[in-house]
This record gives sequence, C-alpha cells and structure tokens, in this order.
Amino acid sequence: MEGRQAVRELLVAGARKVREVWVSAELADSGSMDDILDLANDQRVPVQRVSRSKLEAEARSEAPQGVLAKAAPLPEAVFDDLLRRRGGRQPFLVAVDGVTDPGNLGALLRSAEGAGVGGVILPRHRAVHVTPTVAKAAAGAIEHVPMAIVGGLPSAIETMRKASIWVVGLDDAADRTLFDLGDLAREAICLVLGAEGSGLSRLVRERCDTIVSIPMRGRLSSLNVSVSAALACYEVTRQRMRPAGDT
Repeated sequence: MEGRQAVRELLVAGARKVREVWVSAELADSGSMDDILDLANDQRVPVQRVSRSKLEAEARSEAPQGVLAKAAPLPEAVFDDLLRRRGGRQPFLVAVDGVTDPGNLGALLRSAEGAGVGGVILPRHRAVHVTPTVAKAAAGAIEHVPMAIVGGLPSAIETMRKASIWVVGLDDAADRTLFDLGDLAREAICLVLGAEGSGLSRLVRERCDTIVSIPMRGRLSSLNVSVSAALACYEVTRQRMRPAGDT
C-alpha cells in the first residue's frame, strides 16, 4: 500500500493486519506524516525510517509520497453476499466491464465509496484488478468498498436480475438519460460501466435491464469512465436521498 491517504485509510479501517510502515526519513519529522505515525503507534505497527531512494526502490507505483505499508492481502468479497438486502436497505452496486487502466479503476472506486456504493463487481479476465497504482488512486477506498471477482460479467448480471436487482448500463448512444432513472434508483440497482473507448461489451449490453446515457451538451461526445461513474453513482445517491413521495 503506497501513498499517504491510502496508508492512512488502511490503518483507520483496521480490516487487514499491517506488518510495518516505511516512512521516508526526510519526511518523518516534517509533520506531514504525524497522523500516519500516530495511527501506527496506536496499533503497535512497526515504523521504519528509510531513505527516500530505498523507499522508492521498494515502491511499485509512481510517487509513493514518502510512505508505504506492508499488509495482509485485501480480502475478496463473496458475490452472493453483495446481493443481499440488509437492514431494509436495497443493494447499490457497480459492475465494471473491462476497464484496464489502473488510474481509472482507482478513481472509480473512490467515487463509488463516496457515493455509498455497497460493492463493486470486477470480471476475472480482461480487466485490471487492485494493484498498488489502483490502491493509491483510490485514496483508501479499497479498504471500505467490498469487491467481488466474478468469472464472467454476463452471467453475474443474470444472477443479479434473478435476485431482483435492476441492472443499468451506461452507454453514450442510449436514448434514455441517466436523469430519467427516477424512482428506479431507489430500488436494488447495479450500474454497469464499460471499458475505456469500446464501452459495454455486446453480451453485457444485451443482459442489462436498461441502458442510459449521460447528456453531453458540449462538443465532446463522451467522458472518462471514472468521471461517468462518479456522475452515475451520485445521481443514484441523489434520488435515494429524496424524501419519499417527492418528485
């Protein structure tokens, strides 16, 4: 785990055993690491002060911001568990269809966590999973958003539909817009985001209950997948926050 926010959230969440934290000696006494050092001390996690060059040689992402943590692997969520209704709350999920850029996946996870998404579904093949770069871009969101890996997204969509979860794909060419979801957003729902450039695959698109687009009023025809995810997630959250009966 690398990057200040990512390491901080790792320690705050306390869901994984942290074996040790490395901090650049040049920054350890500057005050910029005080929060991380205090958390590590409270949890009795060993802290190693190392040279910047040694830390960067150990890091697996660019610009680790002077800190990294060595921790137990991130637990994988059970797909079926994400589909369950708990405490009267309807599932709010995001599925990612073939996103391969780690920065995009990290940013998507950060937005999903902020919007209150209950779980993210990733296909096992032809997609990026959690890497140090993803974790850093997610700024700690991976510690709070359950992620399930499925063998194939089309079959996972069928399972969600059988569990009475509405599956809504995002595609630039759709006639219906994201802002037409209305009360559907209050139901059990899964938003499906397509790959950079190619969008939703044919099989995934065919299995969605409905396809919506994000209205584009400028000269550009589409948005980055992580930006699209942020807009879509927060539109669902906005609808869910409306008082009952409010139109």
